[in-house]
Amino acid sequence: MDLMTKVVSLCKRRGFVFQSSEIYGGLKSFYDYGPLGVDLKKNIAKLWWDDMVDNRENVVGLDSSIIMHPRVWQSSGHVSNFSDPLVDCLNCKARFRGDKQPSLAPGSTVTWRSKASGDNNVLKTGQVGDHGYVCPECGCPHLSQPRDFSGLFKTFLGAVDPLSCINPSTPPSQAAIDHLLSQTVYLRPETAQAMFIQFLNVQKSMGLKVPFGIAQHGKSFRNEIVVEHFIFRSCEFEQMEMEFFCEPGTEKEWLSYWSENRLSWYQKYGNHRDNFRLRAHDSSELAHYSDACYDIEYQYPWGWDELEGVASRGDYDLHAHSQGSKAKLSYFDPKKTDPATGKVGWRYMPKVIEPAAGLTRAFLCFLLDAYSESRGVTSTGEEKNRFFLNLHPLLAPYKAAILPLSKDDGLMTLAHSLGKEWRKSGLKLTVDGYQSIGKRYAKHDEIGTPYAVTVDHQSLVDHHVTVRNRNTTHQVRVPFKQAQLMITESLERR
Repeated sequence: MDLMTKVVSLCKRRGFVFQSSEIYGGLKSFYDYGPLGVDLKKNIAKLWWDDMVDNRENVVGLDSSIIMHPRVWQSSGHVSNFSDPLVDCLNCKARFRGDKQPSLAPGSTVTWRSKASGDNNVLKTGQVGDHGYVCPECGCPHLSQPRDFSGLFKTFLGAVDPLSCINPSTPPSQAAIDHLLSQTVYLRPETAQAMFIQFLNVQKSMGLKVPFGIAQHGKSFRNEIVVEHFIFRSCEFEQMEMEFFCEPGTEKEWLSYWSENRLSWYQKYGNHRDNFRLRAHDSSELAHYSDACYDIEYQYPWGWDELEGVASRGDYDLHAHSQGSKAKLSYFDPKKTDPATGKVGWRYMPKVIEPAAGLTRAFLCFLLDAYSESRGVTSTGEEKNRFFLNLHPLLAPYKAAILPLSKDDGLMTLAHSLGKEWRKSGLKLTVDGYQSIGKRYAKHDEIGTPYAVTVDHQSLVDHHVTVRNRNTTHQVRVPFKQAQLMITESLERR
C-alpha cells in the first residue's frame, strides 16, 4: 500500500484531489477535485465519449436529471432490493458489509482478541454463526444479526419541509408518515435507468435502428456502508455508462464485443497491460436480471478489483418500466420475420448489453498506473530519486509547460506570447515562472506534463527553445514553430 500512500499525498500536494470541507474537519467519503484533477477527469471522460459516442454512428448521448420520479426506482427494484447486509461487531464495534467478507464454515472455531473492558486484550475462542461472518477487523464471530441497509439517498421535494409536521416527542401519525412518503424522492444511484425510461423518446426522435446505444456520463450517489481506498469507493462518484440495445439472440456476440473493446480501451491509455484483465462472473455473482457479466479489473495496491462491469441485462429493465409505467417500450422492425408467427414485421423488446465504468475509479487507476520512480544523479554527483507521472499525453492535464529561465521581463513576455500562440492550436499548457528551473522540472514531472519548454535569453535572439521530454529527460533545442509541432504531432500520433 506504499504506492497508494504516495499517490494520495501527490493528489493533495499537486492539486488533483482535496478532502471535501477540509477546513471544517472534512466529510468522510466526499472529495473535491482540484485544478489538475478537474482536467484529468475531463480528459478521461472525453476519451471515453470519443470512443463510445462520437466515433460511432449507432450510439448517441443523454444527460438526464439526477432526481427522477420515485416510481422509476420502485419499478427498477432499487427501492425494495437496493440494500446490503449491515453487520456490527459486538467486540470492536466495527461495521461492515457481510456479503463483502470471506465467509467461514458455520460452527467452525476462531480465536480473537477481546476488546471488552477488564479483559485486557485476552485471547478468546468461539464459534462462527449461521451466516459464516466474522469481523474483518478483529476476527470475532460475535456479531449483530445482518439487517438491510438501503443504498439510496433520500431527499424531499416540495415547498414545505415534510419533517416539520412530525413532533419528535410523540410517535408520528399515519397521515404524517403518508405525507412524508409522498414527498420522498431519491438521488440516482446509477445513470443507467434514465437511458431505459427514455428509450422510446431517443429511438423515435433520432430514427435509430437496432442495434444502437445510449450513453451517459454523470454523477451518482450511494449511501455506502463501507467507504474505502480513497476515491475508489465513495458515496458520491461519477459514472460513464452505455446501454446497448440489440436484437434477441445476438446478445452473446455483443457481450463479447463490448468486453474486449472496453478492456483494450484501458490498456491503450495505461502503461502496464498486464495490470488489466477481464474476469467472467460465476453464477453466484450475477445480478438477478443478468445472464452473463464480465468485470474489467485492475491490479490495485490491495489486489485485483473492479474497474468496469460489462453486463448482459436481458430485457429486464425495459420490461420492468413497461409494467410500471404502462408504456410499450418495444421496438418494431418492419423487415424482420417474427419467429413466433412466421410473418414479416417483428415487434420485440431488445436485449441490453451495459458497459458501466466508474470515472472516479478510472481516475485513480490511471494515476496509480502512471506513478513512476527512477534513480538519477544531480549536477553535483549525488544520487537522487526522481518521481514522475507517466500519464498518456492525452490524459495529462497540461500537454506542455513553458518555463522562462528567469523572471526577466523579456523572458516572461516571450513565454506568455508563445503560450498565447500555442493555445490557438488547441494545446492545453501553462506558463510557469516560479522557483528554480530544476524544481519546476520536478514539479511538472510529478503532475505528468509530457514536455517542458525552456525559454532563455538566447531565445530572444535566435527564436529557439529547449524542449525536455518528461520520461527520458532528453533535451533538444529547436525553433519556436518546430517545438509547437513536436508537441502537437506527438499527441496526434497517439
